[in-house]
Amino acid sequence: MKRTLVVSDIHGCLEEFKQLLVKVNFNAEEDQLVLLGDYVDRGPDSRGTVEYVMRLVREEGAIALKGNHDQRFVEVLSEVDPLTEMKFFEHGGIQTFRSFCGQDNLDIKQSKERILGKCLDHITFLNNLPLYYEDEDHIYVHAGLNPAFVDWKTQPERDFLWIRAPFVQQPTVVKKTVIFGHTPAKDIHGKADVWFDRDKIAIDGACPYGFQLNCLEIRGKNEYTTYSVASRGSWK
Repeated sequence: MKRTLVVSDIHGCLEEFKQLLVKVNFNAEEDQLVLLGDYVDRGPDSRGTVEYVMRLVREEGAIALKGNHDQRFVEVLSEVDPLTEMKFFEHGGIQTFRSFCGQDNLDIKQSKERILGKCLDHITFLNNLPLYYEDEDHIYVHAGLNPAFVDWKTQPERDFLWIRAPFVQQPTVVKKTVIFGHTPAKDIHGKADVWFDRDKIAIDGACPYGFQLNCLEIRGKNEYTTYSVASRGSWK
């Protein structure tokens, strides 16, 4: 049976991501790779990560979803309110701008112009990523599903990207298991390892915080194996 391999919240940790794919023996002809978003911010190589994800999608058939950090990066490159811009730079945006610009001596306006001028394909790619993916047994999403919406596909876009407690702490209203990132597993059960609940699975290993990058292998309904690689550093 074809495997589904799920990874989330890479956050610029490209080397760990590549190491993880080697560890699980990823084979694009036999495996479906699903990435749950947050390719940028905090880690050392946001640009390289986005370029690698672009190649995986375009050449290897991977499915990549949008994360809240990806969305905010796109927003900050246009006219945005000062609060959004401040939050972007407080939560790893400095590393992202440095990675995409390749130099430190540019002001914010110059950095934006340089990124839009040289990396428009990257930005367009991130902006057009889908918010969810669904197969026979699972729903894949960056942050989660709002239990207040019986028809989960009609929930606000913000919930797909940002929701935490209402989703994590309450039962879902769907029959399929929801696989998500965004909320680090260590914040749910005190460990960076994948967290399994009755109706949901959290896979964010908090790699840029010095913990690990996780992969969930799915071979069938309720047939799961987990893999991880240790973080090479901490970029809080």
